[in-house]
Amino acid sequence: MNPAIDAKRHAPSAHRATYGKKLKDAAQKLGKSVRTVQRLVKRWEEEGLSALSTGERSDKGDHRIDSRLEEFILKTYKEGNKGSKRMTRKQVYLRTAIKAKELGLKPLSHMTVYRVLEPVIEAQEKKKSIRSPGWRGSQLSVKTRAGQDLSVEYSNHVWQCDHTRADILLVDKYGEILSRPWLTTVIDTYSRCIVGFHLGYDAPSSQVVSLALRHAMLPKRYGAEYKLHESWGTYGKPEHFFTDGGKDFRSNHLQQISAQLGFVCHLRDRPSEGGIVERPFKTFNTEFFSTLRGYTGSNVQERPKDAEKEACLTLRDLEQLFVRYIVDRYNQQIDARMGEQTRFQRWESGLIAMPELRSERELDICLMKQTRRRVQRGGYLQFENLMYRGEHLEGYVGENVTLRYDPNDITRLLVYRKEGNEDVFLTRAFASDWETEHLSLDEAKAMSRKLRNAGKTLSNHSISEEVRDRDQFVKEKKTKKERQKEEQAELLTPTANSTSKEIEEEAEGETVVPNEELVEEVEVLDYDEMLENYGW
Repeated sequence: MNPAIDAKRHAPSAHRATYGKKLKDAAQKLGKSVRTVQRLVKRWEEEGLSALSTGERSDKGDHRIDSRLEEFILKTYKEGNKGSKRMTRKQVYLRTAIKAKELGLKPLSHMTVYRVLEPVIEAQEKKKSIRSPGWRGSQLSVKTRAGQDLSVEYSNHVWQCDHTRADILLVDKYGEILSRPWLTTVIDTYSRCIVGFHLGYDAPSSQVVSLALRHAMLPKRYGAEYKLHESWGTYGKPEHFFTDGGKDFRSNHLQQISAQLGFVCHLRDRPSEGGIVERPFKTFNTEFFSTLRGYTGSNVQERPKDAEKEACLTLRDLEQLFVRYIVDRYNQQIDARMGEQTRFQRWESGLIAMPELRSERELDICLMKQTRRRVQRGGYLQFENLMYRGEHLEGYVGENVTLRYDPNDITRLLVYRKEGNEDVFLTRAFASDWETEHLSLDEAKAMSRKLRNAGKTLSNHSISEEVRDRDQFVKEKKTKKERQKEEQAELLTPTANSTSKEIEEEAEGETVVPNEELVEEVEVLDYDEMLENYGW
């Protein structure tokens, strides 16, 4: 007998508490609420057993939405995922909201759109067997340290950032071994596209992260010397910035930047959550760094014997080669875990709106390195043994100003003046004699050391002349091993004016005193004379 009916039949003669207990027992057995059981009993009393029989709804399985919208949802999703194109559920929902407005209908909730698409997506997922880090079922997401599952729905939604020490030895302008540079990359989680990077000798810090972010947010423009066949079209601003828990990512500096630019910083829940941004580093090693002279390998014990002898690339050389690799190869490759699109195609098709274009000035204020200097007589500034001149600085002689700069090119400085709690932009200052050149902070320091050791006067003119004299080395790119062979050959080859005695002395390793007439005199200029000679 039906438990609900049994509960009602015994109600008149039973205690109220007993009736209530039987009512709850009946509700539990039927899987219904107590109120539903009471309604069933009432219907039995009025209509008999036929009232308790249940039938299938005629519209079961149908979505109670306008047929035009349902057709639009399915068609939009299928068309958006045809061939190399890719479109997410959220992108379909956003387009459906616009369509509903056009038709004069009430907009659907995102869950309604997802329910319509659910059977189609489940059928697609059964065909996919490959999954990569970040996937949870059919949803691409990352888990934050706060316990949040951050779903990745479209391009520029979630960016990730990480550092690695590049497995290659670099040299300075003089061919002297420096060290392995640090590579910081910013990757778009949705498309796996590299959207920005920073390459330099500075260890990971919030300033390095800021420079990588600045590069990622701005449109990229490169000259003919990069020999690019494709364009690096990524730019914009992330909504979320997902990183590990290093102190550079936990800094107040980065928090201030995120607050001013309008994105949220998140830390990884565990190391395994960083697979999307860490996996490319291995690809860079196998496809790029391992093909260059000076490659060290990732294992110090298995380092190639000739790594130091083969090293011949400067930081600028490596940066140009890496840009071309990212633009023409890596971002143009298909990521098997993401479908049939190239990474850049997926980034383009995954945009739900045109990326927000921030002004370079705004990003300069937030993201560049800075230092303090005093404005000198004539409106000049001195930084790293270089003299700079900027418009309107004559009126600020004797005042301390803030200089913001990019360590990859210090030929241009941005000058700010403190007014209250804010830095107000004054002007750009350019290094004299360097109008058409580029000079990194590391190069400037290396040149200063070289000139100082040689006893020469440090000035813009002397440094720039030294660079031009050394350009021949950069063009030839001789390795240390090759240079040693050439030097040895020169020692063993007699010159036209050499005597047999001189050759014997050189062979025996004796020092040959040069002619006093050939000794270079070092010219020392005072500051006023230097201004007059070079028009500063």
